[in-house]
Amino acid sequence: MKEFIEKQFQLSKFGTNVKTELLAGLTTFVTMAYVLATVPNILNGAGMDKHAVLTIMVMLIIITSCAMALYTNRPFALAPGLGSVGIVASMIANEGIAMPVAAGIIFWSGVLFIIISFFGLREAVVRVIPVSLKHAVSAGIGLFIALLGAKGCGLIVANADKNTLAFGELNSASVIVCVIGFVILLVMKVRNVPGGMILTILVTTLIGIPFGITKLPESIVSLPSNIGKQFMNIDFLGALNFAYIPFLIALFVPDFFSTFGTVLGVGAKAGYLDKDGNLPGIDRCFKVDAVATSFGALFCMPSMTTYLESSAGVEAGGKTGLTVVFTSIFFALALFFAPLALIIPSAATAPVLIYIGINMLGGMKNINFSDITEYIPAFICITFTIFANNIANGICVALPAYVIMKIASGKIKEISPTMYVLVAVCLLYFYTIV
Repeated sequence: MKEFIEKQFQLSKFGTNVKTELLAGLTTFVTMAYVLATVPNILNGAGMDKHAVLTIMVMLIIITSCAMALYTNRPFALAPGLGSVGIVASMIANEGIAMPVAAGIIFWSGVLFIIISFFGLREAVVRVIPVSLKHAVSAGIGLFIALLGAKGCGLIVANADKNTLAFGELNSASVIVCVIGFVILLVMKVRNVPGGMILTILVTTLIGIPFGITKLPESIVSLPSNIGKQFMNIDFLGALNFAYIPFLIALFVPDFFSTFGTVLGVGAKAGYLDKDGNLPGIDRCFKVDAVATSFGALFCMPSMTTYLESSAGVEAGGKTGLTVVFTSIFFALALFFAPLALIIPSAATAPVLIYIGINMLGGMKNINFSDITEYIPAFICITFTIFANNIANGICVALPAYVIMKIASGKIKEISPTMYVLVAVCLLYFYTIV
């Protein structure tokens, strides 16, 4: 077994070991565990059986994450993208689109991914993105991750009166537990404590018990639900109706940009990027991601995508696909011990997400701040990722800005023809959401 693991995942080449990968996999699982509650609840609001959704989701996470591990040897875990989950729920509940048709739309968006990925177009797109914007994507994702953590524990909230973000109730139990956890994590990092991130999460979870944040479960074991009714409940032809094209674009474009943004961002954190900001073997990551979306559609599961929380495993030392193999094992256990997995509060994972987000800002040092046509689009990418609350939105605003500034400055030769196509896609995306 040891020889197989070494041959398959090349642990010695990446300077890691099974123990480190195990802790990293557990860290990724813990930071992703919130999907066990959020995704089924959102889709339940659209009329889907949340117990079946939970079983299907965990099954797909295991299959697609293991596929990513074995085919790419990268520590990237996959799960349904929350943005696409929201879109699909809205399609069914608000737009009155039948569930089989919604599944068909998801499927065809995945087919678009497959075509683009297997013909190498997706990798070609990533390669024409300027180096400064690639590092900006990583930094923007960092701020986005930090904001997710801060919002999750109530440290940052939406202020409806001022129409802005603001501090939440700083004396609330959730915020206090989060702050305690963040202090513990900082001490762990300064002291270089092995497994410091997962220890912080576990200790903070325990601290949350007397604060009433950590809710002890009534039962520990749960059984998987029957998924037969949702398998192949899909209308392939009905989804091709011209009226559904805006929904197809709304699913496709954000997932396209979010996936390559996440892969580049997490890849940069793991030290995978070359001098041009490219990730070797990124085409393999895209292929798995593309097939995963279409495969998940057969169960009416919204777009499967590479998860930002993979960065938590990377921060914990994960370097290879073995990390997400362990993550998949923990999700498999969670299917039977879901009540136990769900006791980890957001206040316990928030410190880790905030810390990771801060660390990912380091990529900004590689942005050329002596060239206004480079740093302004980079700044736009970072800020609009936060302001518009979406990775894809930040990228889709930055690309047109980059092209406009290069043309205005007489540097039109620096623009690849592919960039004009990307700008057109960005404008089409904004047209569908206006």
